[in-house]
Amino acid sequence: MPDEGRAVLPAGTDARSVVAALADEGVVARLYPQGAASGLDPVLLRQLLGEASARGPQGLVLALLVQWATAVPLLADTARTAHAERVLHGALDGRTLLALAATDEGSGSDLAALGTRVRLPEAGSADGVLTVDGTKRWVTSATTADHALVLARHRPGRHFTGFSWVLVPLDAPGVTVRPSGTPLFQGSGVGHVVFEDVRLDREHLLGRPGHGLAMFARHIAVERLASAAWGVELCRRVVSDTARHLATREVDGTPLGRHPVVRQRLAECTARTAALHALWTTSREAVAERHDGASAAVLKATSGATVEHVLTVCAHLRGSDGFAADGVQQLRSEAGLFGIGGGATEVVLDTVADRLPAVLDGLTP
Repeated sequence: MPDEGRAVLPAGTDARSVVAALADEGVVARLYPQGAASGLDPVLLRQLLGEASARGPQGLVLALLVQWATAVPLLADTARTAHAERVLHGALDGRTLLALAATDEGSGSDLAALGTRVRLPEAGSADGVLTVDGTKRWVTSATTADHALVLARHRPGRHFTGFSWVLVPLDAPGVTVRPSGTPLFQGSGVGHVVFEDVRLDREHLLGRPGHGLAMFARHIAVERLASAAWGVELCRRVVSDTARHLATREVDGTPLGRHPVVRQRLAECTARTAALHALWTTSREAVAERHDGASAAVLKATSGATVEHVLTVCAHLRGSDGFAADGVQQLRSEAGLFGIGGGATEVVLDTVADRLPAVLDGLTP
C-alpha cells in the first residue's frame, strides 16, 4: 500500500479506544469500501493488525480482528430490524464493541453439536419474544463488548438449517459474563458467557431463521484471511528480531547468527513466512470479495502450521532470553491460537478434503 494510503494506529492498547479513534479518522469506513456486508480491504486490515501486533499486547490484535473481520460484516449481512441497524451503525461509528459467541461449552469447533438454544416465537404470536439459554466459552471481547452475536439452535438435531443468530446485549437480564482466567491475550476481553432465560423481543433476531451456519461459514472465511495476515506479520517480526538478537551474541568471537546451523534455521523460517505471505496474497481477493471457503481453509491450515513452526524455532534460538516478560516464549504460547481459533486445523483440513478437486484445479498456472 502506498505510504499516503496508510492509516496510523492510535496510541493505546484498549480495543474500544482504538476502534473509536480509527472510526473518527475515517479508517473504519475505508475498511469497507463497498459496505460492510460486501467485504473489506484486506491490505488495510493487514496493515492495522500488523501495527497492533508489533505494539502488543496480542490480545488487542485478537479483539480488533474479530470486530472488523467477522462481527461487523456478519451483523451488516444479517441486520433486518431497526434495532440491529442501530447497533451496526454504532459499530461502524466506533461507539459499539461487538463479541462473536459461536463456540459452545463442550462442543468446541463442532458447531452442529452446540447446545445454546433460542426459542423463537410461534408464528402469529402476540408477544414475539425470543428466549436464549446456554453457555458460550472463549468469547473474544466478552468482558468488554456491548453486544454479542450469538449462534444458537432453534430446533434439535444437526441439520444445517437448525441454527440462527441472535443479537444479545451483554447487560441484559439473565446474561452472566466472567473472564476466562487465562494470563494470555491481555487486552482481548476473552471470557465465558452464560445465558439463563434471556428474554428479548424479535428485533434482536438476525437474518432469517435457519441461516445461522450458512452465515457463519461465509464470514469465518474472512476471519481466517485476517488471522493469516496477522500470522505473516507476527512471523516476519519475530524472525527479524531473532536475527538481530543473534547477531549481537558471540561464541568464540563469532556472532551466533553466522553459525551455519543458525543461518539455516532462520532461512527456513524466512522461507516459510514468505510462502505464507504468497499464499495470502494470491488468496485475498477470492476470500475477501467472494468469501471462498476452500481458499480460506487452505490458508487457515497453512498459517497454523507456519506460525507454530516459526515461533517454536525462534523461541529455541533465543534460549533463556525468550523467557523474559513478554518474550518470545509468551508469543509462542499465544501462537497456539492459530491452530485452534476460527476452526481447529483438523476441522479446516476436512473442509480442504471435501473440496480437493477444486483446490487442486486452482493450482494450475
